Amino acid sequence: MKDHTRSVNDAFLNFTSSVHFDGRLWKYDIAGSIAHAMGLADASVLTSAEQNRMVTGLRKIARDIDSGKAALEPSLEDIHMNIEKMLTAFIGDAGAKLHTGRSRNDQVALDMRLVVREMLTQAIANTLSLQAALLQRAEENKSAIMPGYTHMQHAQPVLLSHHLLAHFWRLDRDVSRLVDCYRRTNKSPLGSGALAGTAYPLDRKLVSNMLGMETVTENSLDAVSDRDFVVEAAFTLSLIMIHLSSLSEEIVTWSSSEFGFVRIPNSLGGGSSMMPQKVNPDIAELVRGKSGRTVGDLMAVLTMLKSLPLAYNRDLQEDKESLFDAFDTAEASLQALTTLVAEIEFDMVRMRKAAEVGLMTATDLADFLTKKGMPFRKAHEVVKQLAVEADGDDDKFLKLAQKTIDRHSSDAHNAGYLDISKVLGRRDGIGGTSLRSVSKQMNLASSSLTANKRTLEKMRLQTSKVHGLLEG
Repeated sequence: MKDHTRSVNDAFLNFTSSVHFDGRLWKYDIAGSIAHAMGLADASVLTSAEQNRMVTGLRKIARDIDSGKAALEPSLEDIHMNIEKMLTAFIGDAGAKLHTGRSRNDQVALDMRLVVREMLTQAIANTLSLQAALLQRAEENKSAIMPGYTHMQHAQPVLLSHHLLAHFWRLDRDVSRLVDCYRRTNKSPLGSGALAGTAYPLDRKLVSNMLGMETVTENSLDAVSDRDFVVEAAFTLSLIMIHLSSLSEEIVTWSSSEFGFVRIPNSLGGGSSMMPQKVNPDIAELVRGKSGRTVGDLMAVLTMLKSLPLAYNRDLQEDKESLFDAFDTAEASLQALTTLVAEIEFDMVRMRKAAEVGLMTATDLADFLTKKGMPFRKAHEVVKQLAVEADGDDDKFLKLAQKTIDRHSSDAHNAGYLDISKVLGRRDGIGGTSLRSVSKQMNLASSSLTANKRTLEKMRLQTSKVHGLLEG
C-alpha cells in the first residue's frame, strides 16, 4: 500500500526547503551562533565549559563545510537546522542549548545582514576598480577630442577624458549609495527573538561588537521583519547595472563601423559563426542585457514585501535568491567591463574628425553674437537659419559662420573663433570640458577614489570579525 503521508511530507519539504540557496549563509550563521553562545555565557545562561564546547564544535563544523567534508541535508529545511543538528551530533545535548534566547526569525535576520554587508563591500571594491580604469583611460587620453551627443545627434565637441569621467561620477554616486546601505545594514537584530525580544538578560551590544556591527536594532517587531536593507541593496545594484548598461551601449555603438571610435581587442571580442572577419562587443552586450536581470530581482523583492503584516512571515524566505542573483550579476558585470575598459583602443583621429564638423560649433556662433549684444533667442534663430542654408554641408556652414563673425567684429583674433580647440577652451568653468577644467576634475576624482578606498578598508575590518570568530 502506498504511503500517501510520506509523499505529502516529501512534497511539503521540497516546496519549503531553502537549503539549496540559504546554504550560502553558513559562515554567517556559524559566526552569529558563536557570538550568541558567548553572549549566553556572559549572561550566565551557559557555563564556561558549555560555551567552549559549543564554540569548538561550531568552528569544526565551519571547517568541515568549507572543505566539503560536511554536506547540507535538504530534509532539514534550512541552513540553521542543518548546523544545529551537526552541532548536537558532535557535542551531544549541550548543542541543543544554543537556541536558548534566540528564534530562527532573529537568527536569519542577522545572517542576512552579515552576508549583505560583506557583499556590499565586494560591490564597492568592484565599482572602485571600474572607476580606477575609467580614470586611468581619461588620463591617458586627456587631450583627445570627440563629438558630444544629445538625442544621439551631434551636439558640441568635448574631451574624451570628460566623457569618460561622466561615467566615473555616476559610479561615484553608486559607491555613496552602497556605503549608506552598508551603514543601515550593519545593525544586529540578535536578541529580538521571534518578535517580542527575549526573557534572558542578554547583552545585545556585546554580541553586536563581536560581529563588528555598529549598533543594535531598536524594535524587536521591526528587526525580524525588516528587509529594507535587502531592497536598498537590490536597488543600488540595479542602478549600477543601469549605469553599466549605458556605458556598454556606448561601447557597442562606438565599436561599429559607422562610428569606429573604439576597437575591441580580439581577446575580449566574440566571433561570428558565419562571418570570420567580425569581432563582436560581446562583453558590453551581455552587461547591457544583464541589467534587466537585476531590475527583475529588485521588482521580485519589492513585490514580495508588499502588504506583509508584522512581524515575520515565511514570504521573507524569498528575498535571498533574488538578492544573491543581483549581487552575482553585478559582480560579474563590473569585473568584465573593467577589463574591457582597460583594454579597448580609442581611435582618436576618427573621433576628432567627427568632432570637427562645422555644425558642432553652432552654439559657439550663437554665443558670439550674444556677446556682441544680440539677444540669445535672436542669435539662436540667426544661426539656425545659417544651418538651414548650409543644408548639412559642414564646410558651407563654417564659411557662412565666418562671414557672420566678420560682419559683427573686425577683431583679427576672431578669425579662428570656431576653431575646435578654442571652442573647448572656453568651457572653462567648474565641470566644463576645457583641458584645465578636466584636469581639476581628475584631481577630484582621484581624491574621491582614495577616500572611498579608506572607507572600504574600515568596512572590511568590521566584516573580518566574522572570519575571526570562525577561526578563533
